Amino acid sequence: MNVVSAVRKAKEEAVKIAHTIFKEGLVFETWGNVSSRPTEKQVVITPSGIHYEKLQYKDMIVVNMSGEVDEGKWKPSSELPLHLSIYQARKDVKAIIHTHSILATAFAVCRQEIPVVVEDLAQVVGGPVKVAEYAHPGSDELALNAVKVLGTENNAVLLANHGLVVLGDDFPTALQRCRVIERNAQIIIWSKILGSPYTLGPKEVKELRKKYLYEYGQKLLKRGSHSC
Repeated sequence: MNVVSAVRKAKEEAVKIAHTIFKEGLVFETWGNVSSRPTEKQVVITPSGIHYEKLQYKDMIVVNMSGEVDEGKWKPSSELPLHLSIYQARKDVKAIIHTHSILATAFAVCRQEIPVVVEDLAQVVGGPVKVAEYAHPGSDELALNAVKVLGTENNAVLLANHGLVVLGDDFPTALQRCRVIERNAQIIIWSKILGSPYTLGPKEVKELRKKYLYEYGQKLLKRGSHSC
C-alpha cells in the first residue's frame, strides 16, 4: 500500500473508531481523541473541539512527527503532544485511543491503578493499568508522565484526574483493550461493594497473557493435519 492509500485508510478508520467510542459511551461530547500512524513520518489524528457525532473523513488531520500539519483545515487535538510522544517512544504502536470512560476515569480520579482480577485484562492488556502523575491536559509534562509509565511494554495508562490512554498495533486491538479495561473497572467497583477483591499475581498474569497470545482462539491447521 502506498503512502496516499495508507493515509486515506487511516482517516477512514479514525472516523469509524471515533463514532464507535462515542456510541459506546467511552468518550463525552468533544473530550478524548484518537490517532493512528499509517507511515513512519505521519500521524492521523482527530481535530480539537469538534463533537464526535459531527466528525467526518474530511475533518481528520494529518501531521508529521514534529507536529506540523500536512493535511486538514482544523487544529489537531490538544493532546497531540501526548500522541506524538508515545509514537516516538514506541515503534510498535500504530494506534492510540484516549477515552474519558466513566469507570476507568473514576480510578484515575482516585489515582489508583486498575488491578488484574479477571483473566481478560491479563490476556488482552497484559497487566494492571497504572497511573501517570498529574499534569495539565495537552502539556509536554503530561506526555512525558504517560510515556514514563507506559515504558516499553505497557499497553494502557491512566492519566491522573483525566482519563485513559490505550495503545495498539491497530484500532481494533486498541478498542478491544478500551472495552476490557472499562469492564474490569466496573467489576472491581462492584466487587469492592461485596467485599475485598483478590488480585491475580504477576506469575498468573504472565501465564494468562502467554496462553492468550500463543494458544487462544482458532489456529490454522498445518498442511496435512486433520481434526477428529
